[in-house]
Amino acid sequence: MNGIDPLARLLITTGLLILGVGIIMLISSKLGLSLFRLPGDIVIKRDNFTFYFPWVTGIVISIVLSLILGLFVRR
Repeated sequence: MNGIDPLARLLITTGLLILGVGIIMLISSKLGLSLFRLPGDIVIKRDNFTFYFPWVTGIVISIVLSLILGLFVRR
Protein backbone atom coordinates (compact mmCIF):
# COMPACT_ATOMS: atom_id res chain seq x y z
CA MET A 1 0.00 0.00 0.00
CA ASN A 2 1.89 3.00 -1.22
CA GLY A 3 0.37 6.46 -1.25
CA ILE A 4 -3.14 7.47 -0.44
CA ASP A 5 -6.08 5.40 -1.57
CA PRO A 6 -7.87 7.03 -4.57
CA LEU A 7 -11.15 7.20 -2.65
CA ALA A 8 -9.40 9.04 0.19
CA ARG A 9 -7.95 11.54 -2.32
CA LEU A 10 -11.38 12.08 -3.82
CA LEU A 11 -12.95 12.69 -0.40
CA ILE A 12 -10.20 15.10 0.63
CA THR A 13 -10.45 17.02 -2.65
CA THR A 14 -14.24 17.18 -2.43
CA GLY A 15 -14.04 18.42 1.16
CA LEU A 16 -11.56 21.14 0.24
CA LEU A 17 -13.71 22.20 -2.70
CA ILE A 18 -16.81 22.44 -0.49
CA LEU A 19 -14.81 24.40 2.09
CA GLY A 20 -13.59 26.82 -0.60
CA VAL A 21 -17.09 27.40 -1.97
CA GLY A 22 -18.39 27.94 1.57
CA ILE A 23 -15.71 30.53 2.31
CA ILE A 24 -16.45 32.35 -0.97
CA MET A 25 -20.17 32.38 -0.16
CA LEU A 26 -19.53 33.65 3.37
CA ILE A 27 -17.23 36.46 2.22
CA SER A 28 -19.55 37.48 -0.61
CA SER A 29 -22.54 37.69 1.72
CA LYS A 30 -20.56 39.78 4.22
CA LEU A 31 -19.58 42.18 1.41
CA GLY A 32 -23.15 42.40 0.15
CA LEU A 33 -22.39 40.66 -3.15
CA SER A 34 -24.87 38.24 -4.65
CA LEU A 35 -22.68 35.78 -6.53
CA PHE A 36 -25.24 33.01 -6.46
CA ARG A 37 -28.38 35.02 -7.26
CA LEU A 38 -28.63 35.47 -10.99
CA PRO A 39 -31.43 37.12 -12.94
CA GLY A 40 -34.05 34.46 -13.63
CA ASP A 41 -33.81 32.77 -10.24
CA ILE A 42 -37.21 32.50 -8.58
CA VAL A 43 -37.69 34.35 -5.28
CA ILE A 44 -41.08 34.45 -3.55
CA LYS A 45 -41.32 36.59 -0.40
CA ARG A 46 -44.40 36.55 1.81
CA ASP A 47 -45.02 37.75 5.35
CA ASN A 48 -42.78 35.33 7.23
CA PHE A 49 -41.79 33.03 4.38
CA THR A 50 -39.16 33.25 1.65
CA PHE A 51 -38.81 30.67 -1.11
CA TYR A 52 -35.69 30.78 -3.30
CA PHE A 53 -35.30 28.47 -6.30
CA PRO A 54 -31.97 29.10 -8.08
CA TRP A 55 -32.67 27.38 -11.39
CA VAL A 56 -30.58 29.76 -13.56
CA THR A 57 -27.68 29.57 -11.11
CA GLY A 58 -27.94 25.77 -11.20
CA ILE A 59 -27.80 25.72 -14.99
CA VAL A 60 -24.74 28.01 -15.05
CA ILE A 61 -22.92 25.94 -12.42
CA SER A 62 -23.76 22.76 -14.33
CA ILE A 63 -22.37 24.15 -17.58
CA VAL A 64 -19.17 25.39 -15.91
CA LEU A 65 -18.59 22.08 -14.12
CA SER A 66 -19.27 20.12 -17.32
CA LEU A 67 -16.68 22.18 -19.18
CA ILE A 68 -14.08 21.81 -16.42
CA LEU A 69 -14.63 18.07 -16.05
CA GLY A 70 -14.61 17.69 -19.83
CA LEU A 71 -11.08 19.11 -19.90
CA PHE A 72 -9.80 16.68 -17.27
CA VAL A 73 -11.59 13.52 -18.38
CA ARG A 74 -10.67 13.62 -22.07
CA ARG A 75 -8.90 10.52 -23.31
